[in-house]
Amino acid sequence: MIEAFSGLSAAFGLSGSAGLNAYIPLLLVALAARFPTGDPLIKLQAPYDLMGSWWVIGLLVVLLVIEIVADKIPAVDTVNDGIQTFIRPAAGAILFAGSANVITDIHPVLSLGAGLLVAGGVHATKTAARPVVTVSTAGVGNPVVSVIEDVVAFVVSLLAILLPIIAAILMIIFLVAVIMMIRRWRRRKMVM
Repeated sequence: MIEAFSGLSAAFGLSGSAGLNAYIPLLLVALAARFPTGDPLIKLQAPYDLMGSWWVIGLLVVLLVIEIVADKIPAVDTVNDGIQTFIRPAAGAILFAGSANVITDIHPVLSLGAGLLVAGGVHATKTAARPVVTVSTAGVGNPVVSVIEDVVAFVVSLLAILLPIIAAILMIIFLVAVIMMIRRWRRRKMVM
């Protein structure tokens, strides 16, 4: 029972962090499926075990570098978020299904759908919050917020692999904070 709950917590944490940055949790899972060499941290079942291959790890590193750079440049980050609207939910779906399938017997379609919704919801919240930052800081705050998002995605992903229940709780706290920030900004905008 605890293993199943832990697997679901990992799945929610990883798919949620994919909504912020698709490639950080994918890369961490790929590395955890590869290392330590004798007994990897994560044992992914087929077809998700392909994530531990060297060519996938190399591809994820390249995509992560592109994502990190693109997300720090005002205007380019908006285009990047548009492109990522398709990638982040798909990454969340893969991560949820791959993580949940390790321990639980959840049907793959249900797992993919749950991951898609979690990552898509986080991405939608991020996409709604970013214009607030752009307007309120004249674009200067975008790189700072992007770094914070990357750090949150890294920490939640790492915790989802090592301490999954804590990762799920942190992801919920982060989403509630972002939603509260958006509501506060909308109230201020209505007053003006």
